[in-house]
Amino acid sequence: MTMSPPSTDATEPTGAVEPPGAASVPPSGRTDVVDLYLKHIGSGRAVMGRVMGGMAEVRSEGAWIHADDGRRFLDFGGYGVFILGHRHPAVVEAVHRQIDTHPLASRVFLEPVAALAAQALAAHTPPGVDYVHFVNSGAEATEAALKLARAHGRTSVITTRRGFHGKTLGALSVTANATYQTPFQPLLPDVTQVAYDDPADLEQALAARRDRACVIVEPVQGEGGVRIPRPGYLRQVRALCEAYGALLVVDEIQTGMGRLGTWWGVDAEEVRPDVLLAGKGLSGGVVPIAAMAATAEAYAPFSRDPYLHTSTFGASPIACAAALATVRAMEAENTVARAAALGLRLRAAVRDVCAPYEGGLVREVRGQGLLIGIEFAEEQAVGELLLELIARGVLVNHSLNSTRVLRLTPPAVVGDTETDLFLTTLAEALHSTAERMPG
Repeated sequence: MTMSPPSTDATEPTGAVEPPGAASVPPSGRTDVVDLYLKHIGSGRAVMGRVMGGMAEVRSEGAWIHADDGRRFLDFGGYGVFILGHRHPAVVEAVHRQIDTHPLASRVFLEPVAALAAQALAAHTPPGVDYVHFVNSGAEATEAALKLARAHGRTSVITTRRGFHGKTLGALSVTANATYQTPFQPLLPDVTQVAYDDPADLEQALAARRDRACVIVEPVQGEGGVRIPRPGYLRQVRALCEAYGALLVVDEIQTGMGRLGTWWGVDAEEVRPDVLLAGKGLSGGVVPIAAMAATAEAYAPFSRDPYLHTSTFGASPIACAAALATVRAMEAENTVARAAALGLRLRAAVRDVCAPYEGGLVREVRGQGLLIGIEFAEEQAVGELLLELIARGVLVNHSLNSTRVLRLTPPAVVGDTETDLFLTTLAEALHSTAERMPG
């Protein structure tokens, strides 16, 4: 496929500033980057880079990513990280200020930025979920939750099929995908998979593990293909956990921070988990950070002994400055409501664009807020459409646990011009893909 330049009709987002000293890698250096990947990072990633066109991304702002050859790409992917877009000015400013004063801590004294970030986050978690343990990634948040469950004697873990919670050893144990699990077995013992959105299956598993189970579940399965449960499912899960003495961990790493048009996916049903996992959007798209938030009762083992579960870089001042600025920016800009409104418009428009192909190439369009999935009849169509969109200057995601689903996770900062550009490009890419697909 010939990689043609993307459209440049969309208006550049306001507030985008060229960072000092941000020299782009020259086009002649692109092959060198692929060679470096081959020699030092991995052949698989290098091959993927070549398939995608061989570009290296060197700059970003708002909803846009710039490549080393001068082209720019509208980012409707980003794996749920960029709810505020790339390099949000308030987050960048806060991080710069922290770098200039105190980027990393000695870990001897108290860290005020971590305390302020915890306070800001807890102001938006479900009532009673007041204690926050900051880590560096979503997988680390899952690991912290699994350890906290064990501290309460909940050594049996129940997860859902197609659930995704990370790829470190503990997190991988509850990520229900044999492709990722099999090479690293044996994993954690006593992990049971139940069907998602099936309270009866969950109850059967809980009945056999009374008072020793931990249940981990996503409000919407993101990597599982944007699978949305029936209304009331989360309330039923909460009730079952209470009935059988189980600890409830809700993984909001992808669904939280406004992604679903609410601060958290549990908000719609007013469910209070024992433990809530946050990440991705918490970074503001600038510095990686994630968190495990918990009720006072659930958090008690970690609260009593601050050295029970620690990390050298966890709750670093620079990352907490990013998280604090992110929460404040979301409050000031009404990001959650904007995500809800934009999601409604975008989902309806994507359905309209896909309508001519339903019953053939496209099976279903589904989503909530700014988490939208397009399910195709054939896995091949996902790869074909992904490449067609890249060729036209648009980035989207595939789904790791559902290979027939193309996933859209655009930032809440996209404007009408950018949204219209995406829809036009999607229509063109679908038409081209349909012409090439057999049948």
